[in-house]
Amino acid sequence: MAGARVIAFGLGPIGVGIAEVALEHGHQIVGAVDIDPAKVGRPLAAFVRGAGEVSVERAIDPLLNAGADVVLHSTQSRIDQVMPQLVPLLDAGLNVISTCEELAYPWYHHPKEAALLDGLARDRGARLVGVGINPGFVMDVLPVVLAAPCRRVERITVERVVDVNVRRLPLQRKVGVGLTAEAFRRGVQEGTIGHVGLPQSVAMIAAALRWPLEAIEETIEPEMDAARAVRGLHQVCRGRQGGREVITLDLTMVADADRPRDVVRIEGTPPIAMEIAGGIPGDLATWAIVVNAIPRLLASRPGLLIPTQLPAAT
Repeated sequence: MAGARVIAFGLGPIGVGIAEVALEHGHQIVGAVDIDPAKVGRPLAAFVRGAGEVSVERAIDPLLNAGADVVLHSTQSRIDQVMPQLVPLLDAGLNVISTCEELAYPWYHHPKEAALLDGLARDRGARLVGVGINPGFVMDVLPVVLAAPCRRVERITVERVVDVNVRRLPLQRKVGVGLTAEAFRRGVQEGTIGHVGLPQSVAMIAAALRWPLEAIEETIEPEMDAARAVRGLHQVCRGRQGGREVITLDLTMVADADRPRDVVRIEGTPPIAMEIAGGIPGDLATWAIVVNAIPRLLASRPGLLIPTQLPAAT
């Protein structure tokens, strides 16, 4: 397809990376939005190389009729945070690709919001999907794709080990690097510490395999260094069916991780095991996944989609 006309909504480290990759792929940025006072009113080219004559707006309203094909949305992680941003976009008939983690599969935990977004998108002929590296690929879409040649699947286990020293500072803070164990656990309770999206990935896998789950359970524990400071987290999410664990997503995100990797194991007929040594780089992959989804989303039916419903190829 020819390059799309896109709006960059959110200009944090992920949003800027997405915008740069979009330009590399021949798309045209026709608008940009961010609430940071240091960015509002300035040329987008001050933050995104080669962005052209586009200024950063504080709100989306001036851009709703800019003739965009798709909005590349990268702001927050939770459904309740992004609903006020997404509803006006869909109401204007704009297609949206978002990095909101809970949007990757909102039907299990946020069914009312999912139904509202789906209905609005269908009514307006728009498309909406939440994508990223995790959720959106390595711990959900990838195991579903690898299960395709299996005659029978009995259990899926995915292990991801990430060295946050090579990732952005906000991610290091989100996994608690440098905190005490007490502060870490308090942050988990308050929702400020922990990776968002593992329950959505479990639900996405179960939906793809048509497995009715009786429970999705999640634990988040600190990983400590020799000085008894938090170096990151160990987060596990489990999907249970018929009294047994059928989906296990095991995520370790720590500073100076030992042997970063992504591992998928499928117990079934035939059994399948795959390891990506070093793991898939999270930020770089998210930028590419969002941009590569543009033609696939535009070719899809209107409504709220999930990553497993998009064609696998770019």
